[in-house]
Amino acid sequence: MSILSRALDATILLSFDRTGFRRHAAAFRPEDLEVDLAGRVALVTGANSGIGKATSRALAERGAEVFLLCRHEERGRAALGELRRATGSRRLRLVTVDVAEPDSVQSAAEAIGAERVHLLVNNAGVLPDERRENSRGVEMTFATNVLGPFQLTRLLEPRLRAAGRARIVNVSSGGMYARRLSLGDWGFAKRRFDGVVAYAEAKRALVVLTELWAERLAGSGVTANAMHPGWADTPAVETSLPRFRRALQSRLRTAEEGADTVVWMSVCPRLENETGRFYFDREPRPTHLLPWTREEPGDRRRLWELCERLLDAGPPSGPTAGPPSALPAFP
Repeated sequence: MSILSRALDATILLSFDRTGFRRHAAAFRPEDLEVDLAGRVALVTGANSGIGKATSRALAERGAEVFLLCRHEERGRAALGELRRATGSRRLRLVTVDVAEPDSVQSAAEAIGAERVHLLVNNAGVLPDERRENSRGVEMTFATNVLGPFQLTRLLEPRLRAAGRARIVNVSSGGMYARRLSLGDWGFAKRRFDGVVAYAEAKRALVVLTELWAERLAGSGVTANAMHPGWADTPAVETSLPRFRRALQSRLRTAEEGADTVVWMSVCPRLENETGRFYFDREPRPTHLLPWTREEPGDRRRLWELCERLLDAGPPSGPTAGPPSALPAFP
């Protein structure tokens, strides 16, 4: 990367925006995406719109069998029809799942009939403007962006291992650079809820979990990597960050540009053995830009244990049961 490009990247605006993508794209290798995925099974969450739909289309165009994991059945069916028409592929499947709900994730994993999974893209995410909880009392931002991907990966781990060579791609956000891993009040039970902060902290946690999955799966043939897409103009941004979108609409990336690195990480042969990394615009990037965002020793394992504890606890047993979001941090 040139000195000028590094200087422009340091501005964030001229890196995360459309001009940044086009500047970075000048160094992309077209052959990285010239891959035949016939015989491969890919799962993409949040596949009915935005980056998830763009990723699903790219994978289907390369011959993969793609499971679209969507929360809304009607929107999922619309996306399924659109992608079938656009790609000509009949190897597209729809599975309805709400990744914020553990029972729904469990049912979805059972509904996916494939014995082997070669690619799992954890893309679905939410940025709510007020604090809400799932049916088990877990704050919705954490439930969707952290707990859901963790559970789905855990359930599919045997099938990923069985594939021989498989990849996990987790979609984070550049917003995580401003926040550190927060476990003291991860569910905003005591803090005033701020959707942008909750989202950034959740996406930071997802990156930490990605690194932990890479350690757990080392030597198995399964890789785990994360990325952030920059500022892309997606339905989620339009709904959750309307003022941000209005201010920067002319500079936002397309959904396809936002999805480019997801697709590249999913198919590029050169990444077959790369794991535990964080990418942006097809380049490995640091996970911390500010020293105070680094997690304390032991926080990484505490996060993993928190996710296991929340999933294994099951639903509340009665009206007097305290919500999991109020559980204390692990010692």
